[in-house]
Parts: sequence; C-alpha cells; structure tokens
Amino acid sequence: MTDRRPTGEPPEPGGGHRARHRRSADQDQPPPAQPAADRPQRGRRANPGPRPDDSPATGHGHGHGHGHGPTDPASKQVKRVLAIALAPFALAAVVGFLLLYPFDHQQRTGADLGFGQYPVNAVVVSAAAGSCTQDAPDEGGCVVLGVRMQDGPLPDQTIEQTVPTDPGTPRFAVGDHVVLSYAGANPDDPTSYQVVDFQRGMPLLVLALVFAAAVIVLGRWQGVAALVALGLSFVVLIGFVLPAILAGEDPLLVAVVGAGLIMFVVLYLTHGFSARTSTAVLGTLLSLALIGLLSMVFSAATSLTGLDEDTSSLIGVLGTPIDARGLLLAGIVIGALGVLDDVTVTQTSAVWELRKANPSLSWRQLYKAGQRIGRDHVSSAVNTLVLAYAGAALPLLLAYTLSGRTFGEVVSSQAVAQEVVRTLVGSIGLVAAVPITTAIAAAVAIREPAKSAGRSGGSVADRVGRAAATSAETPTVRRRPPHLRPGR
Repeated sequence: MTDRRPTGEPPEPGGGHRARHRRSADQDQPPPAQPAADRPQRGRRANPGPRPDDSPATGHGHGHGHGHGPTDPASKQVKRVLAIALAPFALAAVVGFLLLYPFDHQQRTGADLGFGQYPVNAVVVSAAAGSCTQDAPDEGGCVVLGVRMQDGPLPDQTIEQTVPTDPGTPRFAVGDHVVLSYAGANPDDPTSYQVVDFQRGMPLLVLALVFAAAVIVLGRWQGVAALVALGLSFVVLIGFVLPAILAGEDPLLVAVVGAGLIMFVVLYLTHGFSARTSTAVLGTLLSLALIGLLSMVFSAATSLTGLDEDTSSLIGVLGTPIDARGLLLAGIVIGALGVLDDVTVTQTSAVWELRKANPSLSWRQLYKAGQRIGRDHVSSAVNTLVLAYAGAALPLLLAYTLSGRTFGEVVSSQAVAQEVVRTLVGSIGLVAAVPITTAIAAAVAIREPAKSAGRSGGSVADRVGRAAATSAETPTVRRRPPHLRPGR
C-alpha cells in the first residue's frame, strides 16, 4: 500500500514515514484531539509550550495550541464575599467580649458566700459496722470508717467518720479515696469533717488521655487541632461566659457572644481557613440565630421562668439578681452549638466531595444530592438530641412517673417543659441547618475551580485518574493513524 502524503503537506527531509516515526517518538505524549480549525498541519512544528489544563467544568481540553496566562479563579471572589459576610459577626463577637468581660469585678467565692466548706482528700483505712449514735452503741445501721487525711489541716492523721447505710448513701470500703468536707472549726474534732464524695481525678485523667489518643490516632494533625480547639472552648466557657453571667450581665447576650467566639475559633482551627469552612461558619450562624429567636418566643409563650431548684439556690446564694429565663436561653444556645457544628460541617464536606466527584453538576443538582445526605444525618441527630436530654433528666422523669400525674401534667410542669422547649427548639434549628448550609455550600462550590487529577498530557495512569475524577470522556490511549503505524 502506497504511503500517500496529505495534500498541502510540505516534503519532509529524510523522506518517507521514517521522519514521521522519529518525530512521533520524540514526543512524550501525543496532543489531544483538536477541532479541525485549530489542528496544526502535519510537518509544521507545534507550539512547544505546555498545553493548558483541562477545563475544570467539563474535563475537556482547551483546544488551542497557544498558551494562556493564569486567570483569577472564581473562588477568590467567593472568598471575598464570604469574608465580607462574616467579618461583621467576627467583629461583633470581639467587641461583645471586650464590653461584657468583667475586668474589674471581684467575684465572691467559698466562705465569702457562706459556704464555709473546704475539701480535704483522704483514704479509707478501716470500715466496721457500728451504731449511728453514741447513746445506743449496740444498735447497728451505720458504718464507722477510719479515714487518713492526705491534706488539709491535719495531713496523715486518722479520724473516725460515721456513715449511714440507707439506700440514698454511697457505700464506702477500705482503700477508697474519698473527699471530706471541712467546716473550718476545730481541726482536732472529728465532727468538723464529713465524708461527702469519692476522689475521681485519676480515672478521669486516664479517660481523657484515652480520648485524646483516639482522636489523634484517627485525626492525626487535624485531631491535634481539634483537641486544641476543645481546650479553647473550655477557656471561653470558664474564663468568659461564667464570670460575665456571675457579674450580672445578660446571660443570653453573653451566651451568644461566647458561642460566636467558640464557633470561629473551633471551626477555623480544626478545618483551616477556606471557603468550605467559611460556608460552615455562615450556616452555623444563621441556624444559631434561628434557635435563639425561637427559644425567646416559645419560652415567653410557655411562661417559662427558668427558676428550677438549682437556679433558685444559686440566686439565693449570690444575693444578686440574675435573669433566670435568660440563663435558660443561654443554655439552649450553647447546648445547640455543638450539634450544629456537626451538621453544618458534615453538609459542607458532603457538597464539596460531590462537586469534586462530578464537577459538571449544577447548583440544583448539588443541592438535591446534599439534601438527600442531610435527611439521613438530621434524622439521626434529632434522635440523638432528644435521647441526650431524656437521659440527663431521667431521675426527674422517674420521680414524675411515681407521682401519679397524667402525661400532660408532667410535660407542662416547669422542670419538664423547659427541657421540651430546649429539645424541640434545638431540633428545629438542626432541621433548618441542613437546607440553609446545603444551599450556601452548593452556591459556593460551583464557583470554585475543580481540582484536576494531574497536569494535562501526563501518563496513561494520570489520564485514567483524571477521567475518573472529572467524568471526562477523553480517550486515555491514542491509536496512531494507519499511515503512521510502523511497517506501513
């Protein structure tokens, strides 16, 4: 068969197909198929510059032989818009912290508030059945403990403590590490002390170390960042929220500012500064605002006062006015923040992964796919929230069950109604967080350039990986035309 040269192709030095073979062998990778109008004629030297990367939206080549300078990715504009949207909230959180923090307030504690009790660590060295009173030494019903104090006014001294054995009293045995309450009176008088609790420092420390190790093993450096963020959350709660509320500031306002600080610090420290994280922050902010609004409306509609037993005791001890309902609302906001972070970050990550798997998806397709994921997530999250509150209030629910009151009477009582409002308002916020965050994430993700699997014109393996990641239909193996095959 005669090797015919296409019309218009200039003669090649060296003659015949050998030069074409040599020219084809000198190329590392054959160029992609191009439209006829842009295809360079055979025999002319093609532009030696690198071919531009495949289009992130479709996965197809650019088509022109000449190169283009790098264009500003759309994500820069998106990040600018997100920064403009989030900057006022971040500034408000910082300003709120500076205005609400009790810099000059000296909070009374301990004996200043009339407590007059000091903890003393001790260990039980002996235990024997005995009488509850000295007047009837032959009667039982109590346990006489010998405890050796480890600190306090008389370290290494052993005293006796009489503990009742009724069902509402803990059981103590030899070797138990306990806590004594010292009233501050005569340290040599055993009646100045009372066994009140167990020491739990070491088991809690071991549990915390196991938890930290599990997080680090799974999350690696991101797990370390998550642990640091968790520590900073405690710093905000203990160092700002609690002192500000005790100083008489509005509890709801303090909780909102504290939640904002926690949210910005935790999300950006754990997940990094990116459009994805900013999307999760914005979704969390909007959902948290909805929860705060609903909690205010329904706590007022149900006439919740927030004056449960613990809150009433606290206000009585402090002797200063504290908004009990605001304290209830503050607990709702802070309690919902942790679950909201989980939902918004998960939804944002799901949308980004969908975009990465198929860059050709439109906003509507990304939103619908993210919603399908969010339905499963939010249903389990709502169930978790309800069960968490029910478990925390289980003793109270048992007491109401034995009271003989109807279900409606139990639910409408102050102690149970505030948990119902807390649960339902938090659940509504979780449900709303899914469409809110998914819509924002889809709008941001489609404007970010999809990451290509590798540089265009790479090996066959690179082409396969890039085609799988971008759903491109570009050929991975290119056959030579018949007139260029060896031996023709």
